[in-house]
Amino acid sequence: MAGREGRSADEGAWERELLELLRPGGQSVRQVVSWLADAVDGTACLHDGTGTVLAGTALDNGPFEHLVGDIVAGRIASAAWEGQGRHLRLARVAAPVAVLTVSRPEPFDRRASDIVARTVQILELLLRAQESTVAGDRLERATSDLRLAILQLLMVEDTVSARRVAAGLWPGLLDTDTASVYVVESRPEERDGLAEECRDVTREQALVVRCPAKDEHVIVVTPREAVAGALRSLVGPRPRVYLGGSARQSLAHTATAYAQAVSALAVAHFRSDRAAVYAERTHPERLIDPAALHRWTAGLLRPLDRLPHHVRAELLATTRLGLEFTAVSAAKVLGVSRNTVRARMERVEGLLGADFSDLAARAVVHLALNAQESPERSKRPPAGRSGQAGEPGELLGGPALRSWARDLLARLDADGRDLRRTLRTWIAAGGNAERAAQSLGVHAQTVRDHVRAAEPVLERQLLAGGGDLYEVVLAHLAAGVLDPPALRGTERGEPDSPVHR
Repeated sequence: MAGREGRSADEGAWERELLELLRPGGQSVRQVVSWLADAVDGTACLHDGTGTVLAGTALDNGPFEHLVGDIVAGRIASAAWEGQGRHLRLARVAAPVAVLTVSRPEPFDRRASDIVARTVQILELLLRAQESTVAGDRLERATSDLRLAILQLLMVEDTVSARRVAAGLWPGLLDTDTASVYVVESRPEERDGLAEECRDVTREQALVVRCPAKDEHVIVVTPREAVAGALRSLVGPRPRVYLGGSARQSLAHTATAYAQAVSALAVAHFRSDRAAVYAERTHPERLIDPAALHRWTAGLLRPLDRLPHHVRAELLATTRLGLEFTAVSAAKVLGVSRNTVRARMERVEGLLGADFSDLAARAVVHLALNAQESPERSKRPPAGRSGQAGEPGELLGGPALRSWARDLLARLDADGRDLRRTLRTWIAAGGNAERAAQSLGVHAQTVRDHVRAAEPVLERQLLAGGGDLYEVVLAHLAAGVLDPPALRGTERGEPDSPVHR
C-alpha cells in the first residue's frame, strides 16, 4: 500500500510539472524536451521529418535510422531499440510530423514510459498551437500587404484595380464614388493594437492600413460618414492619440485626401479634443475667385494634359505626395523607390517650369493641385484657350486672400522675438535654417526655435513641411512680403511616350 501511494504521489508530481509548462506565456517546445530528458535521467531530441533538430540534443540515429524512416512515413507510430549500452524510445509527434527520440542508460520502466507518452501528447498540443500561430501570422501579414496594395493603387488613381483586389476580402467596400481618409496617430509601440481597434470599431467598413512611411500612423479610408465618430471614440480616453480627417473626395483623389488628413492631424495636435477635420479651417484656395483659380490651374497644368492618362495620374499622385512629404516617405506610401519619386517630380518640374527647391514654387504648385481636385471643380466655368498660366502674383492679390494673410501673420506680432522676420527669411532661404541664420546674423538653432515657436501661434506645422507650411508661404505671397515664384509654361514638346519616364 505504501509503495502504491509513493508511486501515485510521484506520478502526480511529474504530471503537475509537465502541465505547468503549458501555462500561458511559459509554453516552449524546448522547455518540454529539456524537462523530459531530466525526468527520465537521459537525453531527448525532437526533430522534423527532414532530420532538422527542433529541440534537445541530437542523437546518432545511424543504428536505428530505418525505424525513424518508418515513423516519418506513418508506417508505425512508435518503436523501441536497445544497443550500444543505451535504451531508446521513438515516437511520432503529429502536427506537423516530427520524431521524438528518448535515450537513457537504463531500461524504460513504467514511470519513464508514461512520462514519454504523456510528453508526446503535450508536444503535439504545442506544435499544433505553434503551427496555428505561424499560419495566423502569415495570414495577417498577407492581409496587411493586401490592404497596403489597395491603398497604393488608390494613391495613383487606379480605382478599377483597387476595387478588383478589394472585392475578394471586403465586398462592396470600394463600390463608391467618394470617400474620406483619416490618419490616427499614436506611439509606434502602440500602433499595432490601435490598428486592430480601428478595424474593430469600423466593423470592416473601412480600409485600415499601417502607414508604411510613418511608424506612428494608421491610415483609414472609408466611404461611410459614421466611421468618423467611431474613430473619435478611440481618441478620447487616450492622451497620446490624435486624429486627422480629410474632406470627402473622389475615390480617385485618395492621395489628395491623404494629404488633407495629415494636414488636419497637425491641427489636432493643437486642439483640446486632439481631433480635426480638414474642412474645419479656412484654406487659401477657398478665398480666391473660383473662375480665376480654375483658369490659372488649367493653364499651369496643361503641359501634363498631353501625357497618357496613366502617366499623368502617376506623375500627379507622386508630386502631391512628394510636396507633402520627403521623397523617402512618399516612396514608401507609393511602394516605389525614392529615386523613382525624385525622377517623376523632376519631370513635373520640367513640364511646369517650376523649381521645387524654391518653397514659393512648391506652395504655388501645391495650390494648383489642391484646386484641381477640389469638389467644386465641376461647378466652375471652363478655362480659357490660353496654353500659359497667368502670374501667381495676380491670382493671389484678391482682397479676401490678402485679408486672411494679414490676419494670419498678425498672430506672430505678440511675440517679442520678431518671429515674422525670422519666418520670412527662413521661407526665402528654402526652409534652410543655416542660410537663414547667415542672413539674419544669428545661430541656426535660433532660427529653428523661432520657427518652432510660430507653429502653435499659427496652428500649423512648419518644420515638417507639407500643406501647413505652403499655406503660410501663400500668406506671405498674398501679403506681398515675398516675391512670387517665376513659373513658365513649356512648349518644348515633351515626349508623350511612357518610354521617356
